[in-house]
Amino acid sequence: MSWFKRTAKGIQTSTEEKKDTPKGLWYKSPSGKIVETEELATNYFVSPEDEYHVRIGSKEYFQILFDNNEFKELDANLSSKDPLEFVDTKSYATRLKEAEQKTGLKDAVRTAVGNSKGEKLVVACMDFAFIGGSMGSVVGEKISRAIDYAIRKKLPFLMISKSGGARMMEAALSLMQMAKTSVKLAQLDEARLPYISLCTDPTTGGTTASYAMLGDINIAEPGALIGFAGPRVVKDTTGQDLPEGFQTAEFVLEHGFLDFIVNRKNLKNKVNLYIDLVMNRPLR
Repeated sequence: MSWFKRTAKGIQTSTEEKKDTPKGLWYKSPSGKIVETEELATNYFVSPEDEYHVRIGSKEYFQILFDNNEFKELDANLSSKDPLEFVDTKSYATRLKEAEQKTGLKDAVRTAVGNSKGEKLVVACMDFAFIGGSMGSVVGEKISRAIDYAIRKKLPFLMISKSGGARMMEAALSLMQMAKTSVKLAQLDEARLPYISLCTDPTTGGTTASYAMLGDINIAEPGALIGFAGPRVVKDTTGQDLPEGFQTAEFVLEHGFLDFIVNRKNLKNKVNLYIDLVMNRPLR
């Protein structure tokens, strides 16, 4: 049994001594294609052989969308509280602290404004690394404030969803964000400003049931999981075998819930082309 016990003679590396993943390593996509991580980064984190879109966060999306990666972050210091004093295996306050330390983020969404192909654009982007991209009060508030900013400045709005759904630790307070953000998007529509919703892997739960599917145009990345409940839950509930590719972006497009699927390396051009057409601007 001593084989299963760590001994004092084992290698012990303190957190302070650990290094970041070095360059020159390889990434293996789900289909088995292998690509050098440095090449993957220069290819928008898309595997060049099979076009597999690796999950990325707000940092990478802002680099892709904003000219020269220059932008102004909105409400950067807004962070969640624990009004319900929720405790499961650990307290919600502890989960928040750990997520912030692990990711360097304040919550599961970042909002920013900057030039994209020379024109101002407001972007809200979710980060799955922060408690599964769950939608809590701060997520709803930051998205709402970003929409308010877009209305005041008369700017188009892009929402990038990547979420496991509502944050259970905030219960009804989390669910309220569905209505809150939907009302704000209605105000954006009344101001006759375009709203583009980009669904990335995964877009599920209350996010799908609200702002992710309310775009003037709804788009997605290839292979993204898009749905309310996950495939396993749907299968267990209905007792039916699911069609091949169920809830993939391609399946959702075929059934009329998306307008088109866009490769990440074409995202900036496609988003700006649509905005130019809607706002009657010269094509760039």
